[in-house]
Amino acid sequence: MPVFLWQAETKKGESRKGEIDAADEATVRGQLRRQGYKTITVKKKPKDLFENIAFFQPKITEKDVVVFCRIFATMINAGLPLIQCLDLLGKQEQNKTFAKVIGGIKGDIEGGSTLTDALRKYPAIFDELFVNLVAAGESGGILDVILQRLSGYMEKAMKLKGQVKGAMSYPIIVLVIATLIVAGLLIFVVPTFQKMFEGMGGALPGPTQFLVNVSQAAQDYWFHAIVGVFAFRFALKKYYATEKGTLVLDGLILKAPIFGPLLKKVAVAKFSRTLSTMMQSGVPIIEGLGIVSKTAGNKIIEIALMNTRKSISEGKTIAEPLAETDVFPSMVVQMIAVGEATGALDTMLAKIADFYDDEVDAAVAALTGMLEPLMMMILGPIVGFILIAMYLPIFKAAG
Repeated sequence: MPVFLWQAETKKGESRKGEIDAADEATVRGQLRRQGYKTITVKKKPKDLFENIAFFQPKITEKDVVVFCRIFATMINAGLPLIQCLDLLGKQEQNKTFAKVIGGIKGDIEGGSTLTDALRKYPAIFDELFVNLVAAGESGGILDVILQRLSGYMEKAMKLKGQVKGAMSYPIIVLVIATLIVAGLLIFVVPTFQKMFEGMGGALPGPTQFLVNVSQAAQDYWFHAIVGVFAFRFALKKYYATEKGTLVLDGLILKAPIFGPLLKKVAVAKFSRTLSTMMQSGVPIIEGLGIVSKTAGNKIIEIALMNTRKSISEGKTIAEPLAETDVFPSMVVQMIAVGEATGALDTMLAKIADFYDDEVDAAVAALTGMLEPLMMMILGPIVGFILIAMYLPIFKAAG
């Protein structure tokens, strides 16, 4: 349906403007007259040339969804009808892509769909966890409470993800900058000294000759090195896409000497927070574990949770199969066992999640502090060797 831009005056002479979806201009003028406006101008909104090209459209972020959830919950709690809530949310949404999605959800509900079915059409925005919690909220008549829980859960998940990205990106950025500096020295600085060495005559010292050879190789094969890096990345991505590759690489990630312990803590925090939120919202534990396993982000953890789900369906407790995995610490398993025994598993899982959120904070801070001297220990000798090797012939000639 086309969109029309309108500008009008109220009975008091105050200027107003806005947008209306309507079949034609006459319909827009009729709507405005019924609302008591004196129409001045109505024109069709010009089409965006790139509106059908996804690359040029703004991306929908997790923050967009969190804000949507929080405002949606407030509106429902205030007693506004579902369609009116979505209409207002769509009009005030700044992200055009998300505004279209909200409009689509509103249209589906007007056509007779439930909110759950409407959300399920957008799996890239609303994942299985989100949809299942909304379904529980709709069936239980507590949609506003569920949306509040969802927004709180997503905010904490975003914080956790941001911490991990920060911990991962810092060494990568330092390593890339260091590599560029060393490459710059080898390709541009060392050749200048090499010409000076040739003018001095005589054989070069071993370290200097080695550096000159490395510099020559860098000049001759820099393009091959870049292609090799991209080829390796492509091959690694293809291998990870296979079932065996996923198991091998995810296992290595969890066993990595520096990042492995951090990622395990993140996995425990995410598992505890997600399952706690689902149980508090009335989702059965068997169904909850199935959804949590799919959102784990690591194949080893996913298999561990699926085995746990299978064991529970056979009559075992949740603590027993978790204890058999190498992912969840014994303290977590014991706390879960206590939660099961007392009938307060959802509360205990929330406490575990809070504890491991703090553990992740401490681990990230410690990791950042440890990486700084570690990078200096690696880069210092490399830069030092280059400087000494370049000046050795000068020292030799002076002696």
